[in-house]
Amino acid sequence: MNLSIINKALKKGFYISIYSVFTMGAVTVQAVEPIKVGLVAALSGQSAKSGEAITRGLTIAIDEINEAGGVLGRPIELVRRDDESNPSKGLLASRELIQREKVSVLFGGLDTPVSLAIVPVINQLKIPFMGVWAAGTPITKNGAKDNYAFRVSAVDEVVDEALVQYGVDKYAMKKPGMILINNPWGESNEKGLKQALSSRGIEYTGIERIESSDLDVIPQLSRLKEKGTDTLFMVANVAPSAQVVKSLARMDWDVPVVSHWGPAGGRFGELAGPTADRVHFIQTFTFTDTQSGKSGEIFKKLQVKFPEIKSIADVTPAVGIANAYDAMHLTALAIEKAGSTKGKDIRNGYYAIGEYDGLIKNYNKPFDKYQHDAIGANDYLFTHFVDNQIVPVK
Repeated sequence: MNLSIINKALKKGFYISIYSVFTMGAVTVQAVEPIKVGLVAALSGQSAKSGEAITRGLTIAIDEINEAGGVLGRPIELVRRDDESNPSKGLLASRELIQREKVSVLFGGLDTPVSLAIVPVINQLKIPFMGVWAAGTPITKNGAKDNYAFRVSAVDEVVDEALVQYGVDKYAMKKPGMILINNPWGESNEKGLKQALSSRGIEYTGIERIESSDLDVIPQLSRLKEKGTDTLFMVANVAPSAQVVKSLARMDWDVPVVSHWGPAGGRFGELAGPTADRVHFIQTFTFTDTQSGKSGEIFKKLQVKFPEIKSIADVTPAVGIANAYDAMHLTALAIEKAGSTKGKDIRNGYYAIGEYDGLIKNYNKPFDKYQHDAIGANDYLFTHFVDNQIVPVK
């Protein structure tokens, strides 16, 4: 009987079934049932790069966890579904992952409307939800008595404070205007921007709405220009954000654009054209150092796992990778603390996490019963596109 096979299998989280035969020893190695985690994200369409980035971050973290023996002696397995940035499809996908695939934790993707559709279901079924991109404040602050929604990502009400302060510090802003996507994410930021401006005694010139399908937003921008807008706050994902930039170029209006991180979710540099770099948008992480430290270590692992990655341009958007990577490791710690894969136990496991040295930052008690967001006001930086790469604004 080959004991070395048994020892190697045990180290990798397998269990051993031994069937003895008189003529020779036969060893059967069977895999332990994995702990499944689900992902509902935009895996197709113009925002597919966001889903790709989240998948890459989760995959690298899961590889590290499994190589170290898994969690509770069991490997982690990722099961994905495409929400196509559609709340109804995201809701159906989440139910399938929870009820049919029996995932222990559900990770969410790019779009706030999709996450807001999912949150009532996870609270009802008592399955932890971990947001790694969508920033809508009500995702985690949803008013549920038993709240199972957590997040390692931006939070609108905190981001809006940062956007307004950036406008003041960078552009001496006095008369800002807003152009916001016409959905719950836009509504969340309208509330946050109004509060941030009011607290500083700054009045806004106007609020204009855009749709994801808009091909020309000159009418909305013209109204803001006529009112003397000196800084433009933008909240929208890739396609409508690109239309704003192209419309500004056609109008020859050189107004500063301070944006939420929507442009990072896809091919913004390509879609917006040569003036894409004018948009300064917020991020939680960039791969500015690919040679040393944890950033360099993860970048090298990404290149090994995904050979198509040749440079920093190939890991845009890095924020999806970093948020998902840290969130997966924090989730593994929560399950380990819980000693179980039951939803309520995992939720309590998140509260029990002490320190974790992540890719974005060093986390110290990132969650408690009243705080389900691990990223705070000091964890943001401003970036822009340069040659289709997201780099910090100098």
